[in-house]
Amino acid sequence: MAKSTYHHGDLANALVEAALKLVEQGGAEAVSLRDLSQSLGVSRAAPYRHFTDRDVLLATVAARGFEDLIVLYETALASPGGGRDRLRAVGRAFLDFATRRPGLYRLMFESDFLNRTPPPAVLLAPAEKSYRLLWKAVQGAYPDADEAEVKVRTLIMISTAHGFLTLDHVGRFKPFMYEPLSHQEMVEAVMQAAMGISP
Repeated sequence: MAKSTYHHGDLANALVEAALKLVEQGGAEAVSLRDLSQSLGVSRAAPYRHFTDRDVLLATVAARGFEDLIVLYETALASPGGGRDRLRAVGRAFLDFATRRPGLYRLMFESDFLNRTPPPAVLLAPAEKSYRLLWKAVQGAYPDADEAEVKVRTLIMISTAHGFLTLDHVGRFKPFMYEPLSHQEMVEAVMQAAMGISP
């Protein structure tokens, strides 16, 4: 058996970190508990002491993704400028996250975890907090809006951004569809529209 690559007593975290790397490299389908146990130098049974099955591990990886996104949102909300500047910063943080870590993004937002009854408990708090931070950013950008308007603006922003990213990730936008804009200019334009604010 290969020498263990994790610190004694920290197999659960080592599994999450290793699975996270695989998700970012090849998507959720790249994760196998058997392969993880082999790469970490433990028995095939060892991972099941921490995660009852592959789905539980993947839900934990998705939760880690939401926790990372929360940090990005909180940093953006603490940035200088007015409310709309901070909303732009939040939008850029989200776009950068989805672009740099597409496998993790898809696991977080395209899996059925949050539609299950009940959803994985590990996901609920970070997923809800990330949404509430978006809501806070929209409130800051539109201080005169009532609760209903803030919720509608947030839902429109989420729907536009996710819809666009889903299509962009699979190459549905061809150059003839957005030229003379560059691809990055197209992305920026869509994100500005999603946030409901002008450049």
